Amino acid sequence: MKTRKIPMRTCLGCNEQKTKKELIRVVKMKDGEISVDMTGKMNGRGAYICPDLECLKKARKKKSIDRSLSVPISEEIYDRLEEELKNGK
Repeated sequence: MKTRKIPMRTCLGCNEQKTKKELIRVVKMKDGEISVDMTGKMNGRGAYICPDLECLKKARKKKSIDRSLSVPISEEIYDRLEEELKNGK
């Protein structure tokens, strides 16, 4: 039986490769709307980040999510991500 390939993605905060299921996805849809995708199945361009506040702070400071999605990310999205990380723990 053939073994399945596990999709790996790079966190934009710490630059570590992890499995896709371990990371949180931020999505830019075709209409330009930015949202947080906890399921990992929404259509659109994705950027991944660890479920860790330190990684989020690093990504926010370096604006790596903004660069990855080629659009400025509002503070509201960062605040929502921060709340989800605090509530998830």
